[in-house]
Amino acid sequence: MAYSYDDQNIFAKILRGESPNQTVEETEHTLAFADIYPQAPVHVLVIPKGPYVCFDHFAAEASDAEIADFHRVAAKICADLNVSPGGGGDGYRTISNAGEAGVQEVPHYHMHILGGRPLGRMLQPAS
Repeated sequence: MAYSYDDQNIFAKILRGESPNQTVEETEHTLAFADIYPQAPVHVLVIPKGPYVCFDHFAAEASDAEIADFHRVAAKICADLNVSPGGGGDGYRTISNAGEAGVQEVPHYHMHILGGRPLGRMLQPAS
């Protein structure tokens, strides 16, 4: 499957230092930062530094090191922000949107980590 990466998207600009962000964690392969429009008390975006459009693009083409680092950073954030049920937190939700039907707003793979309050059901049954 072929993906076309837009290097002018806001996350690419953040990675190049052209747009500011509130960094939460950064490693060789991953950047995590506070969402500028938080939907919960904890709302962090985790992005790979590589040019991946969505989850399946990242999962299919990223190196093992990039994939492992991305997920380890996400786990560290859950622990550090005390939302991990394994660390005494009340839980969290991860969300990754892909494509138009998934309402992906930025064409760079990113995962939202949300927590700090009850989040309700993720989707309502179709009517």
